[in-house]
This record gives sequence, C-alpha cells and structure tokens, in this order.
Amino acid sequence: MIDALWHEHDDMDALADAVADAVGAIVEGAVAARGAAVIALPGGTTPRPGFARLAEAPLPWDQVTIFPTDERLVEAGDRRGNFAMIEGGFAATGARVVRLAHVGADYHAAGRAADARLQALQWPPDLVWLGMGGDGHTASIFPGPDLENALAAPASCRAIGVLPDPLPPEAPVARVTLSRAAILAARAILVTITGEAKRTVLKRALADGSRSQFPIGRVLAGAAPPIAIHWCPT
Repeated sequence: MIDALWHEHDDMDALADAVADAVGAIVEGAVAARGAAVIALPGGTTPRPGFARLAEAPLPWDQVTIFPTDERLVEAGDRRGNFAMIEGGFAATGARVVRLAHVGADYHAAGRAADARLQALQWPPDLVWLGMGGDGHTASIFPGPDLENALAAPASCRAIGVLPDPLPPEAPVARVTLSRAAILAARAILVTITGEAKRTVLKRALADGSRSQFPIGRVLAGAAPPIAIHWCPT
C-alpha cells in the first residue's frame, strides 16, 4: 500500500487553486532553504488551469528552474509537446524552462541527451508533479517494451528514452521520460487527476503498489514522502 493524502475538490477551479497554492509553497520553501527551486511539471490538459494560477503568483521566479516530467520527440514549437505548453505558460514569469527532447536521434540517444541535461541541474528536484492516463501510465512510463527499463534504471539515471506499445493515436511518437528513480528522488510528489474512472484506477494502483498492473502503481511503490493527490469529478 502506497501512502497517499487525497484532496478532493468540487471542480477544476477549486483543484487548480489548491494545487497552485501547494506548488507555490514548495517553491517558496525551496528558495528560502537552498536559494533555488527545481520543479518538474506534467503535460496534458488537467494541469493547465493550475499552471495559469501558478504563473500569476508573486513567486521568486528568477530562482526557479522548470522541466517537463516527459516529452514527446517533436520539435520545440510542436503543440503536441509538453515543452511548448510549459514554456508558453511560464515564459512571462522569468523562470528558466529546460527542454528535454533532442529531435533527430533515435529515442535511446534522445534519452541519454535528456539525462545529460538533467545531470546539470540542482538535484534532487523539489517537486515532481505527475498526471495519469486512463491506462494507468504516468509521465511517459507506459506499458510496453521500455517499461522495465524506466522502472529499474539506477539512481544515477534521471531520464530515459521510451517507445510506448501501442503508440497513443493522438501522438504516435517516441518520448523521453523521468525514470522511476528520478521521480522518487523528489522532495515532494503531487498527482492531479479528474473523473471517477481515473480515481478508481489510481486507488487500485496505490493499493497494489509494486504488484500493480498499472505503471503508476509500480512507479510510486517505495515513495518515501506521502503522495499528495488532487482530484475533482470533471
């Protein structure tokens, strides 16, 4: 059983407000303690309202580094990419946004390049904010031939290249993603999901932990701090 603190909200506005407050407190605490904050943010549609609230907060953004938890191997401006969404959301704040994807190489080489970029950052991250797909994947740790590599990568490995199988039809491309070790290294882990179906999947994954059929359960098994989960119905 994975230790988790559930925060249930009436709607997306309430979820976005709560998550922005929580992330803002993490950023302020990191800057006060260490002079800088390093946070990993997810892609998808669920976090966007939270990003908007967070970007409006009067935080010490010039001391904040942001990078995606995962990235599709697409060009920097491609709207399918998480970097484009995150950079667009935080460009006006003055935060540093680090791109992980290296297009033009095979996905294994892209993973090594992403790992090298993360090796240059202050570590561990102060926050890894995750989402979850309906199939139980998180970041780009999908079922498929690279699942075990992502789960079993050594602590020194921060990112790897992955090829989901089957490829998601909305973005049938390879990706780079944080390894399980990199996710669990974070000082805080936060998950945002919506809908009854995803809540059911996540509760089952947390209950089963390392034995879970869902990647997120296996990723979060062994997490030291309690996982903060923010959920709303839609």
